[in-house]
Amino acid sequence: MPNNEASEEAKWYVVHTYSGYENKVKANLEKIVENRNLQDYILDIVVPMEEQIEIKDGKKKASLKKVFPGYVLVKMIMNDESWYVVRNTRGVTGFVGPGSKAVPLTDEEIRAMGVEEFAPVLDYEVGDNVRVVSGPLENFIGIVEEINLEKKKVRVSVSMFGRETPVELELHQIQKI
Repeated sequence: MPNNEASEEAKWYVVHTYSGYENKVKANLEKIVENRNLQDYILDIVVPMEEQIEIKDGKKKASLKKVFPGYVLVKMIMNDESWYVVRNTRGVTGFVGPGSKAVPLTDEEIRAMGVEEFAPVLDYEVGDNVRVVSGPLENFIGIVEEINLEKKKVRVSVSMFGRETPVELELHQIQKI
């Protein structure tokens, strides 16, 4: 867990990726951070998504679309090692900024992009009864067993075929009953 001093120094940077590689870059970077134990320097990696409703054949269909295709947001403390790791992650073409200099987003830009919305606000806690609101287990009822904010995952025990089964879901996939 990063100490408070470190997280105050951390800033959001925009990383340019090959188009369509945003999620792959995020996954690769998360794996590198874990393998090299860089959690104190690279704190968060986000591919901004928004839900869009499409109407096809008279049916509403919700889908997630990338807000900034070809870009990934990284909250990090900039030093030689963190710069090198991000810059040399497969699929990354570079940081956004003049030359090879990475320029952090200003507070105004972060607010305008709604980046602070990515920090989840949860209306449930461990032990609460919840309903799965999306995904293959939609409408299943369960009990929150564990919340992992770093991975943005929650473990819920749902009753499946008469047995309590732990399942891992995204934070936004459940709702308190």
